Amino acid sequence: MKFGMRSTGQIVLCRVALMVAIINSCKQAPQESSVNSLDVVAPGGPQEVIPEGEAEATSKVLEIITDRLKSDYPSGVRPARRDAHAKHHGCVIADFSVIENIEPSLAVGVFRPGSRYKAWIRYSNGNGKDQPDSTGDGRGMAIKITGVPGSKILEGERDASTQDFLMINHPVFFVRNAADYVEFSSKSADGNPFTFFINLNPFNWHLRELNVAREIQSKKVGNPLKIQYWSMTPYLLGQSAIKFSAKPCSANDDSPGVGRDYLREAMGKTLTSGSACFDFLVQRQGDPAKMPIEDPTVDWDSSLAPFKKIATITIPKQSFDSKKQMDFCENMSMTPWHSLPDHRPLGGINRVRRSIYEGISKLRHKMNGVTRAEPTGNERF
Repeated sequence: MKFGMRSTGQIVLCRVALMVAIINSCKQAPQESSVNSLDVVAPGGPQEVIPEGEAEATSKVLEIITDRLKSDYPSGVRPARRDAHAKHHGCVIADFSVIENIEPSLAVGVFRPGSRYKAWIRYSNGNGKDQPDSTGDGRGMAIKITGVPGSKILEGERDASTQDFLMINHPVFFVRNAADYVEFSSKSADGNPFTFFINLNPFNWHLRELNVAREIQSKKVGNPLKIQYWSMTPYLLGQSAIKFSAKPCSANDDSPGVGRDYLREAMGKTLTSGSACFDFLVQRQGDPAKMPIEDPTVDWDSSLAPFKKIATITIPKQSFDSKKQMDFCENMSMTPWHSLPDHRPLGGINRVRRSIYEGISKLRHKMNGVTRAEPTGNERF
């Protein structure tokens, strides 16, 4: 995520506005969506409301991102990387074990008491560029559980045996809905994403979203294996709406390094000498007004709805930086819609992600001449 302005006057204006935004953002109450709603509750999800024009907005976002990917990676520039989370720090094999005493109401889908799965976990940056790890950025943890029976949501992958859970190291997202996603994507394509947040019309400022974006962009971490991650957006768990999180068993992060790829090196050092682990947690929705489905910029208050542990992720001692494994990591597709119906993504941003993630994955694999295929968990390099 880059923020750039075209003139000195604009820079001064936006610096002043930024100061006001940061001061005032914490005072703002959650806003109602600026998109006119059809007030149609989508089937299968609690409190899902599909705004008018969402399908058209989603198509527009996909068009913008597709054009940008083709522009960023013209013929001969390969591999064509993801439009976000472009740089991976590594993919590691892991064990995903559901606790025996899981609360019965949470024992849904993959979360059957005592169930164990092999999983691949991709750690990455958040930006769409392969930039140095010393640059402030969000960090991603994308879990792909394998050996999962049952029919999946995506039409072309009904028989796939995988379930994905995607997270970053921040609890909320910086865009509220599909219409705002179009505007942000358009501004980004023009080289001025900052003007999505603050522009000439003060009634169309997105101050709370700006604060979230700045917090994500400014993050500097020492080791991806030692920080907490959140889903940001809500998901279905049986009949409940939840968010989820992965919290390291040891919460003491390393100091940030200095090399271009120091996060990969930090992961390698940890897993050369021993293992790492995370607690997988879920937070069940309480008051829908305070914990909305359709606005992922709102943090669900953990004092009102505490996170509960339902599984343990164990990453054993291993080496993960061979060329074959790094290529495997580059080619693997991650989407929250690699999912059982019991874990269906909820809300407008997730509905947008369904088309975007699948469309960009197909394009990227075609550009790179690589076959799209879900892993089994038995891969070894």
